[in-house]
Amino acid sequence: MVRAVVDACRGAGCRRIILVVGYKQELVREAFADDPTVEFAVQDQQLGTGHAVQCARPLLEREAAEPGHDVFVLAGDGPLIRAATLRALLDRHRSTGALATLATSVVDDPSGYGRIVRDPMFPPGVGRFVGIVEHKDATPEQLAIREVNPSYYCFDAQALFATLARVTPNAASGEYYVTDVPGLLLAEGRRVEVIDAVPPEDVLSINTPEQLAAVDVIYRSRSQTSGGAGAEP
Repeated sequence: MVRAVVDACRGAGCRRIILVVGYKQELVREAFADDPTVEFAVQDQQLGTGHAVQCARPLLEREAAEPGHDVFVLAGDGPLIRAATLRALLDRHRSTGALATLATSVVDDPSGYGRIVRDPMFPPGVGRFVGIVEHKDATPEQLAIREVNPSYYCFDAQALFATLARVTPNAASGEYYVTDVPGLLLAEGRRVEVIDAVPPEDVLSINTPEQLAAVDVIYRSRSQTSGGAGAEP
């Protein structure tokens, strides 16, 4: 799964790849033993996605110290990710001068995903981005939203790490969420962009062996069509 994400990043033109690892990290390191260009950051405690990103900061000190360095933040368990989606995300990020840009998806069953909340004065999917609400924290009205956050982000690295330093732990879980960063930037009047660019098929969850099998069928079908494992369809 992780190798598919790495391949998509390379296809999108990423110059550096940093994998945040923790429990059973030796398995991930072994999987990339043949690729010395992949770097690793260690998350010793599972304190949330924001904490995971902070663990990579020692490898990105120069980027965190000055503006103008773009960085993707992605989940490692989404092998259906496409390089074309990442390129679209990056193009929107750079063309608008945003400090944070999210690629979203509209799905039939949004259960379990963070919801993209927009200005209610506009039609669904059109209004200004307001924030991300995690599924377990959503109101009944927000649970009806079908535009979700599949964890495809592009940030200005300096803004990302400066804002992460102000993220507080979630009251229920005690974890630090990277999803809080766009909202904090908006509160400061900084620019945050959203682009509906992720095909619904690409955000299939992998939480059970059955879901893994379903995603594997799609991934292998794409690989055969494109002539190589991990190649973009």
